[in-house]
Amino acid sequence: MAKIEPLVQDFLAQKKIAVVGVSDKRETGCNLNYKKFKAAGYQVYAVNPRITTYDGDPCYPDLKSLPEKPEAVFILASPRVTEQIVRQCVELGVKHVWMHCMMGTRPGLATSISSVSPEAVRLCRENGIAVIPGSCPNQFLKPDFAHGMMRGLWRAFGFLNVD
Repeated sequence: MAKIEPLVQDFLAQKKIAVVGVSDKRETGCNLNYKKFKAAGYQVYAVNPRITTYDGDPCYPDLKSLPEKPEAVFILASPRVTEQIVRQCVELGVKHVWMHCMMGTRPGLATSISSVSPEAVRLCRENGIAVIPGSCPNQFLKPDFAHGMMRGLWRAFGFLNVD
């Protein structure tokens, strides 16, 4: 099993990131990730087919609608949506994908609150896309106390290893 840190460093080295799953209905982890990426100086694109703006910025219905190709895509959505987004990543030539899961990267953990789709992970790997199947950028990009604690716990329990 590989450690997640090199994949995270590679993902965070990209400067144009699409964030799929932002919401205007309630504050979500996806919204927090969008804001943290933006505050850290990334060019960030909000993606949600239901809304046209998010946090004062344009929001796009899908990756194909973005004004430029993202270098990386973060997904916090249902696994069915994750599969659709990964198919778009393949078509566009995106090479970095992060699928959110609050409980680390262990397959089967927290399946009801995970964006990870085994089919989408397979598609990424078959198409040369560096994939992080789980965890959360908030645990790595200037983490607050709670996210730092989660990162430490998941590392201690081996939940941050990638198959």
